[in-house]
Amino acid sequence: MLADCSLAQALKACAPRAWAGFVTLRKEKDYCREHFLCLGGVCTLPEAYSPSEFRSKGEECIRAYDGVSDREENFNEVWPKGAAFLLHGKRKQLCRTLKILEGGADMDILLTGAAGFIGYHLCLRLLEQGHRILGTDNLNPYYSPKLKQDRLNRLAHPNFSFMKMDLEDSRAYAEIAARMNPHTVIHLAAQAGVRASIDNPSAYIQSNLVGFGNILEFCRRHKVKHLIYASSSSVYGLNSKLPFAESDPTDHPASLYAATKKANELMAHTYSHLYNLPATGLRFFTVYGPWGRPDMALFKFTEAIIRDRPIDVYNYGQMERDFTYIDDIIAGILPLLYNIPVANPGWDATATSPNKSSAPCRIFNIGNNRPEKLENLIASLETALGKKAICNYLPMQPGDVVSTYADVADLSSLTGFSPSISIAQGIPLFVDWYRQYYQV
Repeated sequence: MLADCSLAQALKACAPRAWAGFVTLRKEKDYCREHFLCLGGVCTLPEAYSPSEFRSKGEECIRAYDGVSDREENFNEVWPKGAAFLLHGKRKQLCRTLKILEGGADMDILLTGAAGFIGYHLCLRLLEQGHRILGTDNLNPYYSPKLKQDRLNRLAHPNFSFMKMDLEDSRAYAEIAARMNPHTVIHLAAQAGVRASIDNPSAYIQSNLVGFGNILEFCRRHKVKHLIYASSSSVYGLNSKLPFAESDPTDHPASLYAATKKANELMAHTYSHLYNLPATGLRFFTVYGPWGRPDMALFKFTEAIIRDRPIDVYNYGQMERDFTYIDDIIAGILPLLYNIPVANPGWDATATSPNKSSAPCRIFNIGNNRPEKLENLIASLETALGKKAICNYLPMQPGDVVSTYADVADLSSLTGFSPSISIAQGIPLFVDWYRQYYQV
């Protein structure tokens, strides 16, 4: 029943009698995405299976598992509640997952930043899986409100409702509570952008600090079962050790934006410690793809090249980024939905790793694990557009860093996360969308 690939071979080696829900989903443009249900968390429910089909397969798995006599039965302390499907034959966790899915995969989710780039794509996938979503956004003019509204228009669905609000408006949270009692909060809204935080710091303090504090208070008061929130690769700041790992120090941010994201991680940990709020932070690495953000380099470069305008290339082109395609990002988030962190009372308080704690709180890098030189991005874009770029080489900008590179071993070991889309594959998909959307 398993697909023929290295991941399937690993599944067979670890759990030869277990069905692992492994499928290969073929997408347009001749690339495919591998999704499977395994390894400590319910990875994305594949489009190939409805919730009822998933439950049916899960019951088959239980019957197969019950036929094996040498499986350990007590996994309560090892795996978080309501979380895992199985790679190592974890029957009890599979039963918990099936219980969650009774009546369909219909979790109530508050998702902030629903009109944003990542939020929009995540909403689409969650709606496909049958969840009910209350999306919020303030539709601010940091970049085109029309683009944000067009994303929202594509989210029209009986299970999706929208509420326009500012994160820092504490009064708005009463309306949220009146409309939904969410099981999970996915907090993606923030004032984005490294460079703009230098010119407009107050907007970042209000949205990213005051707003995040309001989100934490909402989660505490309404006993939210799991908070998943957006951090950023920018927290690594002046760290020159590559690749960036979650265990690396993040004490020297290079921008106020980075400092607010670092503060979010500390605030989340505090609420986890004080109030037992399960929290998962995601350090995103340079996300790109269709319906992306106009303030990002790929978007700006595309527009400039099409219009025969020069592109500004900072640090004279000597930069690297771990460009991560949006589908890989979404595939990385979805498994964590059911994989809820638990407290670790056996944590060694003398340990120095900043991403470990006794609290039910964790942080993951989510990137492509493959840094690309900026000149390679430009070359791929030139190929996709069929035009050469006019490069205006400039020195390094304040607040920027030379390289980013995600070590994704922690996320991979928990969920099997395996980003697969290179810029050679992803950039043409973005360009196709750009040409269609802007009719150029």
